[in-house]
Amino acid sequence: MILKKTLLAVSMAAFFTSPTLAHEHSVNGVSVIHPMAFETSKSAKAGAGYMAITNDNEDADRLLEVKADFPRVMLHTTEEKDGIAKMIHLEAIDIPAGDTVLLEPGGLHVMFMGLDGDPLEEGEEIPATLVFEKAGELDVVFKVEKRHGEAKSHDHSDHSDHSDHSTN
Repeated sequence: MILKKTLLAVSMAAFFTSPTLAHEHSVNGVSVIHPMAFETSKSAKAGAGYMAITNDNEDADRLLEVKADFPRVMLHTTEEKDGIAKMIHLEAIDIPAGDTVLLEPGGLHVMFMGLDGDPLEEGEEIPATLVFEKAGELDVVFKVEKRHGEAKSHDHSDHSDHSDHSTN
């Protein structure tokens, strides 16, 4: 299992082309590898967080929420239609037993919403608490990294009003 985690950490660091080494946090058999976010522009209203979550337990778990110091933090997935990626709010993310789930660009991710002129900047650290159904709470730090390559166009038009979603 140690080899699996090491290989995953190396591949995550390479995937995100991180200038720093991957970092890992764990609680009750659930490991979170390399939580990070990309820098955003000054006009961005939201940023996204990514990581790998490994569940070494015999039972499935679920990521229920992420708590951080933003007006809203939500779990999302991405659906692409006609070349436009649209964010879909999720109530939770399933983490199967003995498996790793990737939160990555173009797929599952955490949305940090309400930046409103306070962009995520390279080198910044975002303290957060991940809340798992079975493993409990895990404090992590999302490290903000420089974006490499072109960003995809994302449709956040459905995020103008979140009064029907819980906020953190």
